[in-house]
Amino acid sequence: MTEAHPPASESVGMDEKITRAMAYLQNYIVWGDVITKKAIRVSTWLRTQMAPQYVCLRDAQVMTLGGSSPARPQYFHQIHVPTSQINGFHMMPPDHDPLDYDEHEPNRKMEPVTAMVGQFRFNGRIRISTQTDLQRFLDVSKETFATLYDIDISQPAQPTMGVIRVPMALVRREMVIFAG
Repeated sequence: MTEAHPPASESVGMDEKITRAMAYLQNYIVWGDVITKKAIRVSTWLRTQMAPQYVCLRDAQVMTLGGSSPARPQYFHQIHVPTSQINGFHMMPPDHDPLDYDEHEPNRKMEPVTAMVGQFRFNGRIRISTQTDLQRFLDVSKETFATLYDIDISQPAQPTMGVIRVPMALVRREMVIFAG
């Protein structure tokens, strides 16, 4: 995993790291540096007990979505995003964590899935039991965030934004439309 260097005005503890991340909200996309303990896997951070109530992104950019004119990012030294409003979250490429599962675990499969995260389309795969399907998984699962893998992220309304490819992302189950 690649780590950025903090601005001279920032101090990062010996047990901390800086990671570039993106957060998708209903009407905004936000990206910047998050500072976490080195032991934290940023790609699964929001699923853990260590998740903060507000995610602080430093050297952040915020883009408002849905306007009639092309979106332009606004810059902030730091921005605090309520975790409860984050519908999608991932590390910015090329940063990535190791996969959070054993590829040889029996009775699990990768199911193709599309998740509509606000104005963004996440085409990827979801890891579920071989004994279930996407609908049953969504009905039974109680976790706030689902993990998607091998994702291509696009914004159909703005195809010129291109595609972001990430190995892993979190999506808030109750705010996402899933398609199999």
